[in-house]
Amino acid sequence: MGTYNSLLKLKKGPSLPGAQEMKPPSGVEAKKEGFGNLYFSLKYGRRMNTDTRRCERRTEEEARYLYMLPDQIRVVAIRWFRESDPSPSRYYYTMTGINAIPELVLWEGSKKVWRTGPWNGLRFSGIPGTLTYFGFNFSFIDDNKKEISFSFDTNKSVLSKLTLNQSGVMQRSLWVEGMAAWNVIWYSPMDLCDRMPPCGPYAACNPNNSPICDCIQGFKPKSPERWLYRDATDGCVRKTQLDCKNGTDGFLVIPYTKLADTSKATMDRSLSLADCRTKCLNNCSCTAYAPADVRQGGSGCILWTTELTDLRVFTNVANGQELYVRLAASDLGLSSSSTSGKSSKWVIIFVVIFSLFILILAYIASLIWRRRTGRRERAKVKNSFHDNIDHGDDLELSNGNDLELPILDLDTVLSATENFSPDNILGEGGFGFVYKGRLPDGEEIAVKRLNKNSVQGLEEFMNEVMLIAKLQHRNLVRLLACCIEGGERMLAYEYMPNKSLDVFLFGKSKDGEVLDWQTRFKIIMGIARGLLYLHQDSRLRVIHRDLKASNILLDSEMNPKISDFGTARIFRGDEAEVNTMKIVGTFGYMSPEYAMEGIFSQKSDVFSFGVLVLEIITGKKNRGVHLAAPRTNLLDHVWNLWKEGNILQVVDESMGCSYPVNEVMKCIKVGLLCVQNNSEDRPFMSSVLVMLSSDNVLLPYPKEPGIAVRTEKCPISNGIMAGLDPNLRYVSHTH
Repeated sequence: MGTYNSLLKLKKGPSLPGAQEMKPPSGVEAKKEGFGNLYFSLKYGRRMNTDTRRCERRTEEEARYLYMLPDQIRVVAIRWFRESDPSPSRYYYTMTGINAIPELVLWEGSKKVWRTGPWNGLRFSGIPGTLTYFGFNFSFIDDNKKEISFSFDTNKSVLSKLTLNQSGVMQRSLWVEGMAAWNVIWYSPMDLCDRMPPCGPYAACNPNNSPICDCIQGFKPKSPERWLYRDATDGCVRKTQLDCKNGTDGFLVIPYTKLADTSKATMDRSLSLADCRTKCLNNCSCTAYAPADVRQGGSGCILWTTELTDLRVFTNVANGQELYVRLAASDLGLSSSSTSGKSSKWVIIFVVIFSLFILILAYIASLIWRRRTGRRERAKVKNSFHDNIDHGDDLELSNGNDLELPILDLDTVLSATENFSPDNILGEGGFGFVYKGRLPDGEEIAVKRLNKNSVQGLEEFMNEVMLIAKLQHRNLVRLLACCIEGGERMLAYEYMPNKSLDVFLFGKSKDGEVLDWQTRFKIIMGIARGLLYLHQDSRLRVIHRDLKASNILLDSEMNPKISDFGTARIFRGDEAEVNTMKIVGTFGYMSPEYAMEGIFSQKSDVFSFGVLVLEIITGKKNRGVHLAAPRTNLLDHVWNLWKEGNILQVVDESMGCSYPVNEVMKCIKVGLLCVQNNSEDRPFMSSVLVMLSSDNVLLPYPKEPGIAVRTEKCPISNGIMAGLDPNLRYVSHTH
C-alpha cells in the first residue's frame, strides 16, 4: 500500500454507512500477510508509537481482539448482506468507546438488539459463561486513557470462531476435527429476555417465569390493562415517590442481575462501593448504583440517573451481579417518621433498657435453639442416608453413629471460602460449584457446595458421604468433613493443587507443563490401583460408574486420586452385574452394554479405565460419535493404527521420542483389551494390574472396540444423563 497514494479512512458513529470521516493519524501503514489477514499500523504524533490491529477478512468471523482507539472510534464487525453479496447487512456489533462503560452491543441499523451487559472484572454481567466455560480465558483491558481491548484465548487443541449470521444471531462455534464441521456451543439472543428492551423501565425479565416480565419491588405496572395482555413494554412506575430532601430513601439489593442499560449511566473507578452509595444518595436524580468491579468485595461505581431498562435476573447464584435500586423508605418496609421531640426521655430510656434485655434473652435463646436444631438436623440427614443410598444395608450403620466424619459449621465454611467468593471457584458440575478454602489451622480444602434445587444432587451427596467415608486408599480423594446447616449441604475434601488430569491432557496447565512418560505411567498405575481397591480390596465392592479424566485429581507430587463418588453403586457379595433404567455417567467413557442396555458391572469401570489409558497416551479426548461419521472417535483411530502396525503414531507429540517403546506399546495394548466390545472379553482390574506391572506376561490379541453413537443432529455433550437415551445406537465393528 506504500507504493500508491492511498488514503485509509476511519469512520465513527454507531453505523459505518453514511458516518462522518475522522481525521487520520499522522502516519498510517498497512501490510497484507497471507490470505485474508490485514495488519494496520497507526502512528500518532512525534512519538511514532505503533499499535498493530488485526482484522479477519472472513465474511462472518470476529477478530481475535477487539480494540478501542482514542477519540471514541467505534470498532465494528459487520456481516455481509448474504453469502454472495458483500454489501453490509443491517446487523453489526460494536464495543463501547473510551470513557464509556465497556460492553459489546448487537445492532440492527440504529436499534439495539442485544447487549452483553458491562464488564465487571470477571465477566460480562449478561453472559455468565465468560467465567466458567471450559477452554476459554476471557480478558478485558481498560486503561481509561488510550485503549480498551477485549480478547479470549483458547487451548491449542480448540479452534473457535464467533459469527454473526443473516438473522442477527451471534454464535460461538468449536471445530470438530473428526466431523470436519463447526459445533455451535453458544448463541445469542438466546431467549425473549435477551432482546432489547423486553419489559420496559423498572421491570425485570426472567425467562423461567410466566409471564416473563415483573415489576421490581417498590414499582407497579404503568398500564395494568396492557399487562393483562402480556404487553409490558410500558414498564413500571414507582408506588411511592422518593424523598431526597429528608434523606429517608434507601436501596433495594437485586442479586444475580444483568445490569440495566448503561448507555446513559456514568462510571468512576476510583470510588469504593460505600462512597458510591453516598454519592447516589446525595444526587436526587440517582436511581441506582452498582460496583464497576465485583472482585475483592466490589469497587468502582456505576450510577444511573435515568430509568432502568433492559434489566434481567438470573436464578443461579454464580450468575449476574448485584444492583442497588433506590426506593422510598415505605417501599423498603422502613419507617420514615422520626422520634417526636416531645417524647419523654424516661420513656426512651425504658425502651432502650427493655430492648437490650430482650436482645440478650433472644441471643441466649438462639444459642440454645441452634444447638438443638443442629443436633436434630444432623441426625435427620444421617438417618436419611439409610433411605436414599443404594444397598445401604451393606454399610452396617447404626443410626449414623459410625459415620466418624467431622461436621463443619456454616460459619467456618463461609470464613474459609470468603463467603463463597467467585475468585475461589475451582470448577462447576451438575451438583453446583467447588470452592477453594482455608481452615483456621491453615489447611487448604476444596468445598463442594450442593445446589439447593438439585434433587438428584442430594441423592449423590448422601451417596458420596457414606461411600467415601468408608473407603480409604492413597489413590482415592480424601473426604475431610461435611457441613449440614441452614439448608446447605457441603463436602470438604483435601485440596489438590494440580487440579484434574483433563487440565494437563486437554487443557492448559498453570505453567504450561507437559507430562513426560514417567508421570503418565505413574498416573495410569495409580488409577489402576485405586480401581482395584474399589472392585476387590475394600470392605465394600464399589462400581464407580463415572470414571473420566476430570474425575482424576492430582496432588502436588502428581499422584492420581479418584474422585466424585456421587453416582457410585455398592455390589452385594453375590452380584456380578446390575440392570438399571437410570443411566448416569459421561458419554464417551460409558461401555456399550451400559449405555444401550443399562447393564453395569466391574467391566463397565474397566472400559472407562481403558478409555482413560488411551487418552493419557495420546493426549486426545475420546469425544462423542455421530452416526454420520461413526468411525472418527479415539478408540476407532487407535484400533485402525494398531491393525496397520503404525500404533506409535498415536503417541502424544509433546513427549517427543523420549519414551520406552515397549512399555508404551504394552499400555496401548492393555487399553485396547479394556475397551473390547464384549464385556466378557475385558480383563478384571486384578489382571490389568499384573499386565501393567510385569514385562513377562503374554498379552492376548485385542478385539474390536465397541462404541455408542448419537443419531440426532444436535451437538454431543459430555455430562450426566438420566434415563435411557432413545437417540443412542450401538455400532458393532464388523468388517
